[in-house]
Order: sequence, then C-alpha cells, then structure tokens
Amino acid sequence: MRVLLVEDDAALAVALADTLARAGFVVLQARDAASADEMVQVETLDVVILDLGLPGRDGISLLTAWRQAGVTLPVLILTARGRWADKAAGFSAGADDYVTKPFEPGEVVFRLRALIRRTFGLSRPVLTAGRISLDTNSGAASVGCVPVNLTAQELRLLEYLLHAAPRVVSRSELAEHVYDRDREPDSNVIDVQIGRLRRKLGAQTIETVRGLGYRIGKASEDDA
Repeated sequence: MRVLLVEDDAALAVALADTLARAGFVVLQARDAASADEMVQVETLDVVILDLGLPGRDGISLLTAWRQAGVTLPVLILTARGRWADKAAGFSAGADDYVTKPFEPGEVVFRLRALIRRTFGLSRPVLTAGRISLDTNSGAASVGCVPVNLTAQELRLLEYLLHAAPRVVSRSELAEHVYDRDREPDSNVIDVQIGRLRRKLGAQTIETVRGLGYRIGKASEDDA
C-alpha cells in the first residue's frame, strides 16, 4: 500500500518513513503543502499522513481543499496540537483519524492499517480467502493451519489481492499500489512474483483472468 507522509520535521519524517517501510508500506514523502498537493493530484495513493503545521499553508486548509475537490483518500492527521478544538477542526475538515505528537510509531502503523481496511469495507486485521489467511498486523500468512514463509514483496502482493478480493486486479494496479514508484516493475516481474506466491500458497489460489489481471478468492474458496 502506498502512503504519502507529509511532515516538515526531517528527523521525524525519516524515522517514521523507516518504520512504515519496515511494516510493508511504500512511502512517498512531501515536506510542504505545495508538494503534498501536487503528489495527491498525480500519484496513486492509498492513505495520507498529514502534519498540520506545514510551511506555506496550514494542513487544515489543505485538507479542506482536498475534500472540496472530491479527494476521498483516507487521511490521518499527525500533529503536536492536542487541544480538543484542534482535533475538532481536523475532523471537520475531513480527517479520518488523529494522532498527537509525541507518539509510538507502531500506533501510526496500526491506525493506517485500520483506515485502509475500512476503505475496502473490512473490519478485521486478519484477511482471509478460503484456506488462505494473512494477519496484517503481524505479517503472518498461512494456508489452512500451515504457516507460509513469504518475502516482504510477496506479503505486499498477497495483502493487496486479499483486500481487493474477489475483484480482478490488473498488473498496472498492482504496480501502482504495491511497488515503489522509482522501481515499478514490468509485467514479467509481476508474473514471476505471482508465480512464486502460487508455489507457496497452492497452484489454484491466484487465478489469472486473461487480459484483465489476477484474482484471489474464487479458486481458494473452491478448494476449501
């Protein structure tokens, strides 16, 4: 999943970006409101972390403008402003969640995952399709009761396919949401990685829909 981290504190941004990357997120960064606004318009994103005290423009006015323009991305506000009036202003502007500095980086990770689940209409951190199960909090995957050892990239692919199930996901959608924008793969790379997932999860668990992409859930339900 791609997250845009909008934070002008360089040290905090580096530390939080590292935490998010280790948790499996693809992290894009902006240090001011103008850069953040441009990235929201042109990049494929799944969630935004937005600091309120930004150079050039306040985060509240930026978020208000996004919502007025029809931007529906889930937004987690991250700020040192802890008064109820500030929180109320953030939620009124269209924020989906709010974390006050100082904070535990792990809390941000959990909150982001919850926001993304709600975007897909899901309520539990454990995603399932037939015999396949993935705990998005721990990164533990299994088929039936048997644990499966997946690489970080395989976990990202599986998580996105499970979030989208039973919808067909195109190769371009996977490239946009699962990979770093500076290292977006070609179709052959995705095909190879899907093939590795099939070998670990079962040959019929990920279906190729010719000309459209991949779908998880249908075959795995049949095998259940």
